[in-house]
Amino acid sequence: MTAPFGVTSMTAPLRRVLVRRPATSGDWRGAGWRVPDPEALVRQHEAFCALLTQLGADVEVADALPGQVDSVYMHDPLLMTARGAIPLRMRKPARAREPAHAREELERLGVPVLGELPEGAYGDAGDRFWIDDRTMAIGLSYRTNRAAADAVAALAALEGVTVETFDMAHDRGPDHVLHLQSFVSAVTERLCVIYEPLAPVRLLEALRERDIGWIAIDRESYDGLGCNVLAVRPGVVVMVDAAPAVHRALERHGVEVHTYDGSELSLKGDGGPTCLTAPLLRG
Repeated sequence: MTAPFGVTSMTAPLRRVLVRRPATSGDWRGAGWRVPDPEALVRQHEAFCALLTQLGADVEVADALPGQVDSVYMHDPLLMTARGAIPLRMRKPARAREPAHAREELERLGVPVLGELPEGAYGDAGDRFWIDDRTMAIGLSYRTNRAAADAVAALAALEGVTVETFDMAHDRGPDHVLHLQSFVSAVTERLCVIYEPLAPVRLLEALRERDIGWIAIDRESYDGLGCNVLAVRPGVVVMVDAAPAVHRALERHGVEVHTYDGSELSLKGDGGPTCLTAPLLRG
């Protein structure tokens, strides 16, 4: 029997995924949000979960964390490998409690915890990207430091996985989130969507070396979360309905695109479908 957990890919069929219901009140502006309509926020999240279910994923739903507005972006507080999960330590003060809550969900769902980051090691899972099933990219950013990358590398090495690190751009500074997955998403094993101006040259070269191509997008599409694309299986993706040029480009490449209304849920918090989801099982 296949274990009900394990992830070593960005595009293998999404079998099981963890999401968290959104908080409907809190310090929105302090967390960097544009203040959303709470009722629409909940409604859009429910519709998003229904879409994932329709596309074949087993959607595990965690309760909302009152007042913790970023916690709806379930991707960031934990990192999955083939053997289980690593709850992280989050540098953003408003998110510091989220990894402990994520650990509670992992225990509830029977997903083993492989280890934790040591004191002083900080990381967000949005800075992790599977280049292939034996190579994990980690962006060194204002949210993820070298100590975290080294700790993850030590755990991943037990599975024969190598971690490669890439220095991230300053972009808009430490108060604005820029994750590695902010500017790259995989749609098949050989095709990504990338906003090149923020991508490290070494990462682009690493993709080219593996014959992985990409669709380069413009700034308007980037601002519409056009690089935040969730593959539910190779060539079938979910994205916010705010980057029509990317939608059309994907379809020209034979990709099946499903969109959702993320006007409150995604655009006002700068978190697309990958941010909303913590895949627990792919394959």
